[in-house]
Amino acid sequence: MKVLFIIQGEGRGHLTQAITLEGILRRNGYDVVEVLVGQSSSRRLPGFFNRNIKAPVKRFLSPNFLPTPANRRVSLTRSVVYNLLRLPAYFRSMRYIDRRIRETEAELVVNFYELLTGLTYFFFRPSVPQVSIGHQYLFLHPEFHFPQKSGWSLSLLRFFTRLTSIGACRRLALSFRPMDDSPASRIRVVPPLLRSEVLACESERGDYLHGYLLNAGFADDVLGWHSRHPRVPLHFFWDKPGEEETCCMDDTLTFHQIDDMKFLRYMSGCRAYATTAGFESVCEAMYLGKPLLMVPAHIEQDCNAYDAARTGAGIVADSFDLQRLLDFERNYRPNVEFRYWVRSAERIILEALEEAVHSGRLPLGVPYEYCNGFEI
Repeated sequence: MKVLFIIQGEGRGHLTQAITLEGILRRNGYDVVEVLVGQSSSRRLPGFFNRNIKAPVKRFLSPNFLPTPANRRVSLTRSVVYNLLRLPAYFRSMRYIDRRIRETEAELVVNFYELLTGLTYFFFRPSVPQVSIGHQYLFLHPEFHFPQKSGWSLSLLRFFTRLTSIGACRRLALSFRPMDDSPASRIRVVPPLLRSEVLACESERGDYLHGYLLNAGFADDVLGWHSRHPRVPLHFFWDKPGEEETCCMDDTLTFHQIDDMKFLRYMSGCRAYATTAGFESVCEAMYLGKPLLMVPAHIEQDCNAYDAARTGAGIVADSFDLQRLLDFERNYRPNVEFRYWVRSAERIILEALEEAVHSGRLPLGVPYEYCNGFEI
C-alpha cells in the first residue's frame, strides 16, 4: 500500500513520530511514497529529520503560532492576525496537497495534526482514506481530564483539533496510558510513537539537569536560576536562530542547538529533565525514568503537563524553577507500566491502521464516501 505523510512542522514531536511510523510501516510492507511538511518563516526543519526519513520530503507553507514579544508563551492575537493575512498562500498550499495526493497515487494519507490536511479534505474532498494521528486527538475523548484553564481556550483547542482531522476515518490518539476507544468520536487510543533509539537506550543517573526550551525567552529563567546555583551542571536544548551549535555560558551551563542523537544522549544520562511540556520529549523522559518539571508554552502543553502530572511523571510550574525539580526528584519513582505500554505501539497502531483502511473503503466500483461525513 502506498502511504503519504502530511506533517505539521512546528516543534520536534510530530517529526519524530513520523520517522518512527515510517520505520514501522516499511518493516510491514507499506510504501511511504512521500512526506509533506508544513513550514513557516519562524521554524526550520531540524537536520535530524532529513537524515532519518527515507521518503522524499517536500515543503508547503502552513499556519504557525507566534510567541509573545517576550518569546515565551504563544500569543493568540498575533497568531490569528499573522495567519489571516496569509490565507491566499494557505489556499495555494491546499491545492498543492490535493495535487500531491493524486500524483503520488497514495492509497492512504496519514496526517500528523496538520490543519491544512483537514481543510484540504473539506474543500477538495480527495478520494483517498485519511488517518489523523497525534496526542491532541485525546482532547476529543469524553474521558480526558483537562486542567483548570480558560474554558474558551480549551473549546478553541478542541475546535482546532477537529478541524485538523476533517475527513479522517480514524483519529489515533497517542496517550500516556491505555484508555477505552471512543467510536462515536472515531478515536482509537494508541501508545506513544517513540524512536527505536529511545527504546534501545540505557538510562543512567548523572549529576546534571537536562532541558528543552520551545521558545528561547524561557532561557532567562534558566540563566536566573543558574546565577543562584552555579555549581549545578545544566545542559539545555533550544532552536534559537543565529546561535552556534553549542553555546557554553560558563563551566556548568551550556545551550545546545536541537540534535536528535545528542539530545537523547543527554536525556539518558541526566539526573532530571525540565521542558516546555511537548508530548514527545515528556514521553521519552518517562520511558527512561527521568523526573520532570513541565513549564507549558501554550494551552496544548498545559493539557500535556496536567495529564503527565496525573500519572506521577512530574510537576507543573509557570517558570523554570529548577529547585522544585530537584525537590521532586528525591521521592520520584519511574512508571514501569508506561514502558510496557510504549513497547506495544507497533502492534496496536498497525491494527488501528488496518481497521481504518478497511472502514474507509467500499467494494470496488462504489465511490469512496467518508466514514462519518465532514462533521467537526
